[in-house]
Amino acid sequence: MRPPRFWDRDVDPRSREAAPLTRLLLTPLAMLYAGVTERRIAKTQPLRLSIPVICVGNLTAGGTGKSPVAAGLRDMLKARYPGTRIATLSRGYGGALKGPLKVDVSTHTASDVGDEPLMLACSGEAWIGADRAAAGQAMEADGVDLIIMDDGHQNPSLNKDVSLIVIDSEAGFGNGYVIPKGPLREPVAAGLARADAVIVTGPGDIPEELSGTALPVIRATIQPTAPLQKQAYVAFAGIGRPEKFFDTLEACGSKPLDAVPFPDHHTYSDSDVRYLNELAKQYDAQLITTEKDFVRLREDQRSGIVTLPIRAEFGDRSALDRVLAPVADRMAR
Repeated sequence: MRPPRFWDRDVDPRSREAAPLTRLLLTPLAMLYAGVTERRIAKTQPLRLSIPVICVGNLTAGGTGKSPVAAGLRDMLKARYPGTRIATLSRGYGGALKGPLKVDVSTHTASDVGDEPLMLACSGEAWIGADRAAAGQAMEADGVDLIIMDDGHQNPSLNKDVSLIVIDSEAGFGNGYVIPKGPLREPVAAGLARADAVIVTGPGDIPEELSGTALPVIRATIQPTAPLQKQAYVAFAGIGRPEKFFDTLEACGSKPLDAVPFPDHHTYSDSDVRYLNELAKQYDAQLITTEKDFVRLREDQRSGIVTLPIRAEFGDRSALDRVLAPVADRMAR
């Protein structure tokens, strides 16, 4: 399901497109949602592990580049602490298994553990657990040295040594309202108050809501890990903001001849794949998609489809090192 258009920040609030009556009617529900989140965070006593935890979260529903940032952090810290086990921890959204468990790409599917954990497991160690505290304990007992939570800023069950908020520069905070009136999971001020830094992805300007924050604001670019082969492409993506993937292809010099968006976490049917293959055949083009979409495809659906592997590259490494100092201290003990 796609988010409603009135959630977007580029909609004129006085226009019909902004759905002012709908937003007005949703105000009580938004207040209830924000209140429930606030009370849950205030009442929960987080579990503190003997190993450090970094949370890579966000304040909005939808794609911000959070998972590539988590993977980029994992790669960076693995290089910094060779011989240590650094693993991501996800809820496992969309998967039937609740964990805690270590994701195994040879046996698990996206329907088992969710697409993002399976994607993260393709490049490193990844775990899932609907109960984050129980999952953290299981990872600690199994010998993991550092946990990177992929999402979980609004989940207070596990103590975080460092909390990073990821924001897409183009989407920003949407219309500034809490779900279902807008895309926010909580008010911006409340979310930033529990953060240690903000990671801004995308080429756009820093969102104006961050102009008064005292938090470090670090730019990150989501870049391909290898050059894209120059040829004709038909692209498809079922992520939070499919247009980001299509724009990335264009920035790489290969604007797709056609681009097909699907809802986030879309499960591809055989008819979807037949349609995409027919479309590529019409254009005499190569089908290309995201890593996250590729892991949702069944093995028999993947033939003839390539991916664009990406990772986050951090701009101000010295600022990021200062933010991660508490983790470095704990890793040195």
